[in-house]
Amino acid sequence: MNTFVFPPHTIRGRLTVPGDKSISHRALMLGAIAEGETRIRGLAPGEDVRSTLSCLRQLGVSIQEQKGETVVQGCGVAGLQKPAGLLDAGNSGSTMRLLSGILATQPFTTTISGDASLCRRPMRRIIEPLTQMGATITAQANGCAPLTICGGKLRGIHYTLPVASAQVKSCLLFAGLGAEGETVVEEPLPTRDHTERLLRKMGYDLQMANGKIRLMPDSSTSSALVHSIRGRLRPSIASVFVPGDFSSAAFFLAAALLLPESELIIESVGLNPTRTAFLDFAKEMGAAIEIANIKNESYEPVADLVVRHQPLHGVNISGKRIPQLIDEIPILAILATQAEGETRIRDAKELRVKESDRIAALAYNLRAMGATVEELPDGLVITGPTRLHGAEIDSYGDHRIAMAFAIAGLLADSPTTIRGAECADISFPGFFEILRDVSRLAR
Repeated sequence: MNTFVFPPHTIRGRLTVPGDKSISHRALMLGAIAEGETRIRGLAPGEDVRSTLSCLRQLGVSIQEQKGETVVQGCGVAGLQKPAGLLDAGNSGSTMRLLSGILATQPFTTTISGDASLCRRPMRRIIEPLTQMGATITAQANGCAPLTICGGKLRGIHYTLPVASAQVKSCLLFAGLGAEGETVVEEPLPTRDHTERLLRKMGYDLQMANGKIRLMPDSSTSSALVHSIRGRLRPSIASVFVPGDFSSAAFFLAAALLLPESELIIESVGLNPTRTAFLDFAKEMGAAIEIANIKNESYEPVADLVVRHQPLHGVNISGKRIPQLIDEIPILAILATQAEGETRIRDAKELRVKESDRIAALAYNLRAMGATVEELPDGLVITGPTRLHGAEIDSYGDHRIAMAFAIAGLLADSPTTIRGAECADISFPGFFEILRDVSRLAR
C-alpha cells in the first residue's frame, strides 16, 4: 500500500501513542509463566504484540481482552502445553528471541518461525547461550529461523553478552527462571531494563550491580515468579500499566521540532531512563522539550512531553549510548537533515540486522529526497540543513523507516509517497491517521 504525505506549515495539538511494545511483550510472557492472574492495561495494539499473543495462546495460555484490560491466566514456569503446530512470530524479533528463552525450559520440542524478514535476522546470539544452558536448538545453516527448540532441564550459567542486546539479555533471564542454579547475565553496555523492572514488580528479587544481573530461582516452587515474604511463597497476582511507547512518540517529537511555529503535547509517555537517550541528543541539538506531570506506574516513570519548534545543530552520536538509542536512529537521521552542520552516527552496525538494513535504507531514501549523506559501515554522516524534495520512498517493509520518512515528507517541497506504508502497523496502528489529524489541525 502506498501512502502520500503532504507538507503542512506547522503541527499542533495533543495526542497519545500506543502502549510500549517492549513492555507489552514482556508483560504477556511473564504473566503467562507466573502463577495466578496478571491484568495488563494499555497493551500495545501492533502486529508484533499480536504475534506474541497468538504464540502464547497456542502454548495453552488463557488470555482474555476485556474493558481495556488484557487478563492473562498464568500457567507457571513449567506449565505451558506443547503447541499443535508451528509458532509464528511474524515480523517480531522480540517474540522470537524472548519466547525462545521460555521454550527452552519446557519439557517438549517446539518450532518457531516468522516472516521472510525475521528469518534473515541473526539468532546465533540466543542459540549459543541457550545451548550452554542445556537446550538443544537447530536452525538454518546461517543460524537463522526457523528454530526448533528441545527444552527441558536447564542449568544456570554466567554469560557475558558479546553485543549489547536487551532481547538476548531477556531471553537468558527467562530461561534462567526455569534453570537449576544461578544465572548471571553481564552486559557490555546498559540496555533497556523493562524485564528487570517487571520481574521485581511480579515479586522476583534480582541482584544488579556493575553491569551484571544475577538471578537465582527458588527450588521449592515450580514458578519463580512469586512474592517472597520471610521465605514464604505465594502466587503472583499483578496489575501492569503499559505507558505510551517512547519510540513511537519520538516521530511526533521530531515533527514538532522541525516544523516552524509547532507545539505538540504527547501524553503519558514512558520515560524509562534506558529508553530516553533520544531526548538527551535532541536537547544537545538545541531542542526545547518540557517534561510535565511525572508519575510512576508499574515501576516505570511516565510523563507528558511538550515540544516546540526550535533550530537545531549537528552532534556526534556514538559509543555506549547507541544501544539505548538504536530504535530512534532513523528519526534522528531526519532531524540531522535540518540541523546546522554535520551529524555523525557511528557504532550503530546493529542497524544492519534489524527489520531491514536500516543504514542502507536511510542512506538510499535520504539521497532520494536530496539530503547530503555519507554511508559508513557502522553509521551515517549527514550534513544540514538541506531543503528536502518530495520523492517516492521505499519502506523496505520496515515500520521505523516508513514512519521516519513520513516525518521527512512533512518537510519536503512537494508530496512524498511511502511504498509499503502498511508496515507501520507492526508497531503503531493508526500512525498515519494521527499524523494527518495533527497536520490538519494546523492548516
